[in-house]
Amino acid sequence: MFNFFKPGRFHLRLKEISQFISLQDDVRAVKTKQFIVKRSLDLLLSMMILAVLILPLIVIMILIKIDSPGSVFFSQTRVGLRGKAFKLYKLRTMVANASSIQSSLENMNEIEDGVLFKIKLDPRITRIGKLLRRYSIDEIPQLLNVIKGDMSLVGPRPLTCRDISKLPTNQQIRDRVLPGITGLWQVSGRSETSSKFMGKCDRFYVTRWSFSLDLFILMKTVSVVILSKGAY
Repeated sequence: MFNFFKPGRFHLRLKEISQFISLQDDVRAVKTKQFIVKRSLDLLLSMMILAVLILPLIVIMILIKIDSPGSVFFSQTRVGLRGKAFKLYKLRTMVANASSIQSSLENMNEIEDGVLFKIKLDPRITRIGKLLRRYSIDEIPQLLNVIKGDMSLVGPRPLTCRDISKLPTNQQIRDRVLPGITGLWQVSGRSETSSKFMGKCDRFYVTRWSFSLDLFILMKTVSVVILSKGAY
């Protein structure tokens, strides 16, 4: 089952996935009870994970500070539910002035279709940042976004205003649900796939959401993080 999400055979894989999970015809038709369970699980797991990781996080923050000058944390405006902007939190993995440098690197973008911006050997990434990004450790502070209600554990990737402005019309559906720390695209190759493939994943998740689909994605996330698939 974990081999279904590979670019190139998307429609075939969706039929296969349907054999393992219970899907809904439309996210708006899902019972309110399921959304309450989803939100409760978000809060419970987020607080538990933060409690367990607090000491390792302190060590990591010290290493970030030693490795390069600048804040330990990085915040950026992202677009969430119904187009509402919010501040997303991450551990800093790049040099302090990374955002101002990005415009000069646009011609080096390696993501097909150009909606997202990714470079495998991004010169802005710090030494400790490479390790944090490889195992998605830099994403841990987003558990605070989940607790605040800006995000869910599972959902479409929260995009920047720059990325949103480049999205085709048929991908605007993604703002009908909360963005997630992990999601269908994130466990399907993420940086190694195209923006178009991300759009397919987002549309499938939003229109066919179910609680069992969230559980499937959460379980898949564990193996993806351990194997550091598609991270850079």
